[in-house]
Amino acid sequence: MINPILKSPNVPLAADSNAVVNYRRDSSNYVTQLFGEQLPTIENGFFNVYLSKGIIVQPHWHTNVTEMVVVINGEITASVFNPFTRERITYRLKPGQVVVFPKGWFHWFVAETDGVYVLTIFDQPTPDIVFGADFLAATPPDVAHRAYCLDEEAYAKAVASIQNDAILGPNIGCGTVVSDTSVQASKASTAPNHKPQP
Repeated sequence: MINPILKSPNVPLAADSNAVVNYRRDSSNYVTQLFGEQLPTIENGFFNVYLSKGIIVQPHWHTNVTEMVVVINGEITASVFNPFTRERITYRLKPGQVVVFPKGWFHWFVAETDGVYVLTIFDQPTPDIVFGADFLAATPPDVAHRAYCLDEEAYAKAVASIQNDAILGPNIGCGTVVSDTSVQASKASTAPNHKPQP
């Protein structure tokens, strides 16, 4: 079946993916987007993500889409939790390399250099996003204690500072930025360090 939008005499086939800012942490760390709302003819959607060294795209998962991250500039460390093997898989990626986060898999990535630019492409026009911050902030201290034997008061204090809308972290003023390079060798995988030949 042909998309009825394509039959319009004024069918929009082009748009500016930098026109809509989805999130801005500061002038070097921000996310712009292009989705179906902006370009009705698009059958997928994507974020342009710009990061400086040590900035993280907070842990999250998507209920309705698979995501592919393409590194355009800089280097990132991308981590994903495999729900079947119950292991975290980590990749160090350079320009031209990609990682796929299957639908429903918990994931995040960290800028390992300044000037990072990645394209995150989804297989649907609009992704649903569940942030780890939302999950942590919504878990009552007594539940954290019952489930994991965590100190209720310490847990409440720890999650009180979470800013659920902070897509890029850490929050400004949080302190030292820590890279996600300290992964266990047994749980880590590394992408090849060569550039594909043209």
